[in-house]
Amino acid sequence: MTEINITEPALLIRTSRLFNEGMTARQLYDITRGVWKIGKDREKAEYAFCVAKVVVQEIYSIQEWQPAGTTPYGPPQQDANIKDGRWDGRWEFIGKEAPETIRKKYIGKSVAHYFARGNANPINYLNIKV
Repeated sequence: MTEINITEPALLIRTSRLFNEGMTARQLYDITRGVWKIGKDREKAEYAFCVAKVVVQEIYSIQEWQPAGTTPYGPPQQDANIKDGRWDGRWEFIGKEAPETIRKKYIGKSVAHYFARGNANPINYLNIKV
């Protein structure tokens, strides 16, 4: 599998726990966009990469960030990333599919080299000064 060099300010978001082959576009968007414990540097990211099994599944242009639980999710994703209703300090983004030029460049490619062995954090910042 081809490894890629991502040059845009982006977040790699590992969704493997929730990802299933054959998910709808809406389900894929929902598992990627929230809800995350993430710092203020999230504002510097232009794109969110949905990563499952170390492969880019989809890419979204981030339009804005909202506190978790303030925007609707499509079923059955509702609350899948939250346990016991604890939303404090968590965020979700509102976005849309990235431009086709970005999607063609990265979807289906490996990003394994961006995740250090043993790193359990589901989010990796790329080209963002943190």
